[in-house]
Amino acid sequence: MPEQSYDLIVIGAGPGGYVAAIRAAQLGFNVAVIEQRDALGGVCLNEGCIPSKALLESSERYQQACHGMEVHGVEIDPPRLNLARMMERKQEIIDKLTGGIAGLFKKNGISHIAGRARLLSPGDEFPRVAVEQRGETIELQAKHVLLATGSRAAELPHIPCDGERIFTAREALSLPEVPQHLLVIGGGVIGLELGSVWRRLGAEVTVVEMLPQILPQTDKQMAQLLQRTLKKQGVNILIDTKIDAVATTDSGLRATVTDKKGEQQIDCDRILVATGRRANSEDLGLERVGLTVNSTGQLEIDENYRTAVAGIYAIGDLVAGPMLAHKASEEGVVFAERLAGQQSRVDYGVIPAVTYTAPEVASVGRSEDGLKRDGIDYRAGKFYFAASGRALCHGDSDGFVKVLASPDTGRILGVHIIGPHASELIAEATTVLSFGGSVHDLAVTCHAHPTLAEALKEAALAVNKEAIHA
Repeated sequence: MPEQSYDLIVIGAGPGGYVAAIRAAQLGFNVAVIEQRDALGGVCLNEGCIPSKALLESSERYQQACHGMEVHGVEIDPPRLNLARMMERKQEIIDKLTGGIAGLFKKNGISHIAGRARLLSPGDEFPRVAVEQRGETIELQAKHVLLATGSRAAELPHIPCDGERIFTAREALSLPEVPQHLLVIGGGVIGLELGSVWRRLGAEVTVVEMLPQILPQTDKQMAQLLQRTLKKQGVNILIDTKIDAVATTDSGLRATVTDKKGEQQIDCDRILVATGRRANSEDLGLERVGLTVNSTGQLEIDENYRTAVAGIYAIGDLVAGPMLAHKASEEGVVFAERLAGQQSRVDYGVIPAVTYTAPEVASVGRSEDGLKRDGIDYRAGKFYFAASGRALCHGDSDGFVKVLASPDTGRILGVHIIGPHASELIAEATTVLSFGGSVHDLAVTCHAHPTLAEALKEAALAVNKEAIHA
């Protein structure tokens, strides 16, 4: 017999699992969360979103101290990099946030069970879960089990990671010293963000992307501008280039890559493999309960996040959609509320995406390519940060805002931003899209002056050629 029974057991304490647990507890469910890590928060808080943003912020401050303050009339003696202190600060932020989740669990009466969880064959009525803890196994039972185990970095079979010279994002966030030459395989969000960190701190960085553009899912004009800007920052970017092999040399590593011109060798001392992520669906005991994953390693679900097996649910990176922390959190809330009989839903058409490079890139809604592919008529309005007083004062005026809207109704279809604080500006655009807003709604909204957000208003006005400052 199970030692303990709950209304809901959540397997995984990442941004999907812990949020689902808290919302379910708020709604009156007796909840337990099983997490095999020592700290709560999943990949996002421990080795993803949060540590990468901490290092991006610190490395940008260092770069500005080295090269960007003279224009403001601030003269600084050559600054010194204290990488160990930078890493300590990163860990302090992680510890504060993961400890905060533990506090929220206590506040909401959630049982935190440390250990490795696996599904067992169903009992007489409800799902069962085995948890391995320090050499022993306990058995739990719940009316409902939510799988929220997230994802891990995808590796390349022909370039195995050793965790030291060839590694994934997890190790790239904790390097003890600045590489001489970091080769990044993959020009997506993770590769560009971490490549930016180590370039700012002094490494030579080369990014190899097999597709025709970096950030393949991003607006083409923005991807092209970002590529040009990163090259100015010293990041060498090779697109339409495939990595064939990596060999060890007396001085480090030698990568063989192929582009349209043929084969070439790149000598480096470290390699970051950033070629996407894969769902953590192995070793969960899925086969014991009759669940199978699809070709992407994910589970099929219905509108209530129910799998094909009664009482077992899945959210986040285990199911279809972008592998984003905020998408998982939204699903966690909606899962709990629908479990309680509410009719909540996630609007998957308005989930924003952000790349935290310099400049930042953010988007929400439809892209121009997608609209063209689907034969949907649209108009585009642009406003460049070069005409923004706040951006000029900030000393960061590269980039623009693009608003896509229906020519008939003015309803906004998509918003794309590249420039200063794009990650913050996209929230206003997401809100307008969520409420089915139009360019008129944005245009008649009074924006404080001078602000970066005025660029959204101007871009909305530009859709109908009414922009004041364009």
